[in-house]
Amino acid sequence: MATATASPGKTLLTPSDHTLILIDFQPQMAFATHSIHANQLRTHVSLISGAARVFNVSTILTTVAEKSFSGPMFTEITKVFPEEVAIDRTSMNTWEDPRIAERVNAIGKSRIVLAGLWTSVCIVGPALSALDQGFEVYVIADACGDVSPEAHERAMARMVQAGARPMTSLQYLLELQRDWARSKTYDAVVNLAKESGGSYGLGLLYAKTMFGGGEGGH
Repeated sequence: MATATASPGKTLLTPSDHTLILIDFQPQMAFATHSIHANQLRTHVSLISGAARVFNVSTILTTVAEKSFSGPMFTEITKVFPEEVAIDRTSMNTWEDPRIAERVNAIGKSRIVLAGLWTSVCIVGPALSALDQGFEVYVIADACGDVSPEAHERAMARMVQAGARPMTSLQYLLELQRDWARSKTYDAVVNLAKESGGSYGLGLLYAKTMFGGGEGGH
């Protein structure tokens, strides 16, 4: 018989056990993204970028043909990581660029979290490649987009069938916090949720403004 213990499951993410790779969040890719509205996509990107900064997550930024075709990375990312220089590629599959492999190996973490445009190309490629090489892969599904809902859903299904674990942007933030008694990051997480957490953020703003309420006694 199984025994319950007050400890987290092994597949839950922690700030120190993974590398976040943000892929091709660029205007040219966004113009043809129709599985999610651009405003919603940018909000989710802001949420995961902010989460990575709050929790000091190892993060790799990469673009494709930035100067010649696709344009600069979303400001929701670059303003959060002003010191990071995105690796600009020609390959559609991020994982096939040797510089990405070098960065992943230098960071030295066996879990990879992916988000980017488009799901069926820019995310499927590195997800399946990383899985083949023994990495655990998580995909932030609502911070990815594709040319159609069908393209996004089929891409997500393909990755899940191969062993990738899907999650959402808000889930990513809250999974890294996981306990409201962690006061070191509490304020930053709540403020980020207020700004980019959609209706959940509105609820936090209302509770704190009207009643002075807070999670975990804060």
